[in-house]
Amino acid sequence: MKKAYFNWSSGKDATLALDSIIAEGEYEISKLVTTVNSDFNRVSMHGLSVALLEQQAEAIGIPLQKVELAGNVSLESYDKKMRASMESLTAEGYEYAFFGDIFLEDLRAYREEKLAEVGVKAIFPLWKQNTKDLLLEFLEKGYKAITVCVNAKLLDESFCGRILDESFIKDLPNNVDVCGENGEFHTFVFDGPIFKKPVSFSIGEKVLKTYTPSKDDEDDCFKEDTSWDTAFWYCDLIP
Repeated sequence: MKKAYFNWSSGKDATLALDSIIAEGEYEISKLVTTVNSDFNRVSMHGLSVALLEQQAEAIGIPLQKVELAGNVSLESYDKKMRASMESLTAEGYEYAFFGDIFLEDLRAYREEKLAEVGVKAIFPLWKQNTKDLLLEFLEKGYKAITVCVNAKLLDESFCGRILDESFIKDLPNNVDVCGENGEFHTFVFDGPIFKKPVSFSIGEKVLKTYTPSKDDEDDCFKEDTSWDTAFWYCDLIP
C-alpha cells in the first residue's frame, strides 16, 4: 500500500475521511499530524486538550505527530513551521497527505500548493460530497462525537458540548452547514468503528472567548477558519 499521513483535526470530517481510506485499502495511513497551540496545549481552533488528542490517536492505533504553534502565529511563521514538518515527513518517505475538507476551495488550493513544493500530493476523500449525507453516514456507522467549539455569531451556548445526533441536525439554523464546514462548529470524535476503545472524558465548563482583530490580521494563518468572526463558545472536555 501507498504510504500516507493524515492532517488530523480530531473531528468528525477527518474521522469519516480516515474511515473511507481504511476501507478502500489503497493507502496506509501510518501517521496523524495535528497542529496544536503551544501556549495553551490545545488543538488549534478546536480547543481540545492535547491529552485527549493523544488518547484518541492511541485508541485509533495510529501514531500522532504534533506540530506546535504559538497562539498568535503569523502566516510567515506558520508556513515556515509547516514547511519544516512537511520536509521531515517527506524524508520519511511520505508522498501523500490526506485532509477532511469538503468544499473550501481557497483552503484546498493553499494546501495543494504548499504540499506540491515538497513533492507531496494532497488528497481530499470527502470533496464536494453532500454534507448532510456525510453526517448521516457518520452517525449510521456508529461514530460518536461532541461539539467542542461553536461560532457564537451563528449558534448559541446550547450547541456547545452537545452530542451529535439527528436532533442536533434538526435544531441547526438554516444558515449553518450541517457539517460546520464554514467553521460554524468543531467536534471531537470519541468512539466508532476505527476505534479500538472509546475515549473517556467528562464535560467541564463552557467559556465564551472573544477575538479582537488587529492591523496584522491579514497575516493570520487561521483567517480561513474564523471567517473574521470574533466570538466562540468552547466546551472544556476533561480527560
